[in-house]
Amino acid sequence: QVQLVESGGGLVQPGGSLRLSCAASRSIFSIYAMAWYRQAPGKQREVVATITSGSSTNYADSVKGRFTISTDGAKNTVYLQMSSLKPEDTAVYYCAARLVTGPGYQYWGQGTQVTVSS
Repeated sequence: QVQLVESGGGLVQPGGSLRLSCAASRSIFSIYAMAWYRQAPGKQREVVATITSGSSTNYADSVKGRFTISTDGAKNTVYLQMSSLKPEDTAVYYCAARLVTGPGYQYWGQGTQVTVSS
């Protein structure tokens, strides 16, 4: 099992930047894949970015070139660096983990709110 705790959300103006953190309760080297999802009001949860233990990354088209997912093995933490933020990026952002290969993510954090507004 793994517990995930997100932090770093807040209010930011359009065009601004924010970095989200997700601290895992076990070594991230023992986690097959991690991801950031988001859910805006009235919308379904969507994947934003993923990263595997082999450091392979993928991004939603809506955030490519603006968001970067990365990890720090020493801190057992995955980050989501968000730049050039837009109002449509407003959502609750969730960290997720999958311990073995296969579909879906079994472990989720509690979420952190990101609001992009002037």
